[in-house]
Amino acid sequence: MNASTLDFDHVELLIGTVENASDANAKAVRSTVLTPRFYTTDFKAMDRLDVSPVRAEWDAMMQEYEGDNNHDHFQRDAGFADEVHAQMAKLSPEMRQEFLDFLISSLTSEFSGCILYNEIRKNIDNPDIKQLMTFMARDESRHAGFINQSLKDFNLGIDLGALKRAKSYTFFKPKYIYYATYLSEKIGYARYITIFRQLERNPDKRFHPIFKWFERWCNDEYRHGESFALLMRAHPHLLQGGNKLWIRFFILAVYATMYVRDHMRPLLHESMGLESTTYDYEVFRITSEIARQVFPIEIDIDHPTFRAGLETLLNCAVQDAKAREQGGLIGNLKRGYWVTRAFLTFARLYLLPVKHNELPRQVRLQPSW
Repeated sequence: MNASTLDFDHVELLIGTVENASDANAKAVRSTVLTPRFYTTDFKAMDRLDVSPVRAEWDAMMQEYEGDNNHDHFQRDAGFADEVHAQMAKLSPEMRQEFLDFLISSLTSEFSGCILYNEIRKNIDNPDIKQLMTFMARDESRHAGFINQSLKDFNLGIDLGALKRAKSYTFFKPKYIYYATYLSEKIGYARYITIFRQLERNPDKRFHPIFKWFERWCNDEYRHGESFALLMRAHPHLLQGGNKLWIRFFILAVYATMYVRDHMRPLLHESMGLESTTYDYEVFRITSEIARQVFPIEIDIDHPTFRAGLETLLNCAVQDAKAREQGGLIGNLKRGYWVTRAFLTFARLYLLPVKHNELPRQVRLQPSW
């Protein structure tokens, strides 16, 4: 099972269809293994964080945030709406659904960060962490709002206030927040910069103007990841001993989720001149290179068992969707089988040998990809 073997019936089962604003809002609220989640955490523990061991790099980063080089970036130019209508009229209904799924998922992810960072800011007194969360919430709010404007072009705008109230929240210990958010921000950078570079080389494949904003946009994501890298390097115990097992888990979970989700949208990547599997492994490669700044281990993304396992997880997702559509006792039994198989596959991938890294003295990296 790979992107080339997924027909639209499979894709429709996996991502559903969006026909109106009610569908779009319901999709944003829905919580599944593959959809972006909203999080809360232990604010008292966050309040005790100490960035003294990385003070010089931290202060330099805060100056960058304060400089706010993207303060006027997220403004639509005069031709934005005209280009949207001209380009989108050329898209097939199937491609339109994949693009809408991409926008809604991206908005939910960005808004999730905004909510988390703002809640941390409101519930702590630590001046360093409070300042960081203020800046990051500002950035993510801009990102979510900009995507929502594109959804409004289709009359599918998301009610962000209702989303905040209706979405279920998952409690994560602070260290889980650090690992997951660091990876989310860095993989977000890798995804956006890979798309931007591809469309920079092939402007004829840029079917929506939002992609023109991706370079400076993804540099916000990159800086957010740098912030969590500094927090983790300031507290070395987070990167040692049994915590390496959690790092391994979160890397695998983020990569596997991205692989399955991206292969739900094969037409989206094909329209850009990309192929889902090739694109994903390029994103994994970039993310793994960046993460050597902070993680002492990395997954061997070229291991044959790893690659085969991701294909198995994709097949499990497709078969589970079919079983859910079938319903009834037989459908539920099938779902139990495919969920169990996915769990066992993930466990096997988790036990694969990992690569070990020596952490560099200087934490921060420049976004040079």
